[in-house]
Amino acid sequence: MLMFLTIGVLLLAIGGGYYAFAGGGGAASKRIDAIARPQATGRNAKAPGADAVLKRKNVQQMLKEIENKSAEQKKKVTMTQRLEQAGLPNTTPRTFYIVSGVLAVVAALVCFLTRQSLLVTVLAAFAVGLGLPRWVLGFMKGRREKAFTAEFANAIDVIVRSVKSGLPTNEALRIVAREVPDPCGMEFNRLCEGLKVGITLEQGCKKMFESMPTAEVSFFGIVMTIQQKSGGNLSEALGNLSAVLRDRKRLEGKIKAMSSEAKASAAIIGSLPPGVMGIVYLTTPDYISLLFTEHMGNLMLAGCALWMATGIFVMRKMINFKT
Repeated sequence: MLMFLTIGVLLLAIGGGYYAFAGGGGAASKRIDAIARPQATGRNAKAPGADAVLKRKNVQQMLKEIENKSAEQKKKVTMTQRLEQAGLPNTTPRTFYIVSGVLAVVAALVCFLTRQSLLVTVLAAFAVGLGLPRWVLGFMKGRREKAFTAEFANAIDVIVRSVKSGLPTNEALRIVAREVPDPCGMEFNRLCEGLKVGITLEQGCKKMFESMPTAEVSFFGIVMTIQQKSGGNLSEALGNLSAVLRDRKRLEGKIKAMSSEAKASAAIIGSLPPGVMGIVYLTTPDYISLLFTEHMGNLMLAGCALWMATGIFVMRKMINFKT
């Protein structure tokens, strides 16, 4: 009896050891497989390309948010931002309005001293006081944007080479601020100063776009924001952006060359009526003076100016290509 009891205990021990070390049957093997391959049997399993799809969706959502914010910024452009975009950050809107008022008063006084009609005086004061200063701001803004765009691709190339050599992004931006001429260097200098006081890179790019509202700066802000949030190879992304900007510049030059004939024709056709009027005024002033002294002549001049301006604007729209 004791021998049978001993044999039973030995068999039980051998069976328990086998159960413990061999895996405990199908349930244990399934448990081990589940731990070893959680992506295959786990509850939150993902397909092989799920991470890439999720990343792409996040990037698309970020792009939509950036586009919406850019559209809102374009709609809400204050006079302070216009002065900053024109390269006059130290000029206040109050100073601008005072200068506009002084110009309007001067134009009205000149018309009054030359004994012009009331309609001509009002139109001259309106054009000089309201139109001329804003036209000057637009001209200065366009010239500043052209100077910025001419150096922006080179600035991005400097960032790419700096990042490839192992420098951090902030140091690469400081190199651009030191080496690239203004206004491109000035904008990057503002970006670096903002990063020093705790402004994030995304906010700094938004401020740069407010000061320099060009498509190139918008592309740069999108690339930097996406790289900061989702990661990736910054040098490769900026290198592609630099290539795109150079292609845009090359395309713009080709468009200018192809539309130069149309622009010359527009300039000649637009300058013919004022030129003929000046020649007639010099040869027979009594013949053309009725346009300036009579009320009907003033209306005819206003109508001619309106039609000429309409024709010039239409021709400019036809030859102006947006790249």
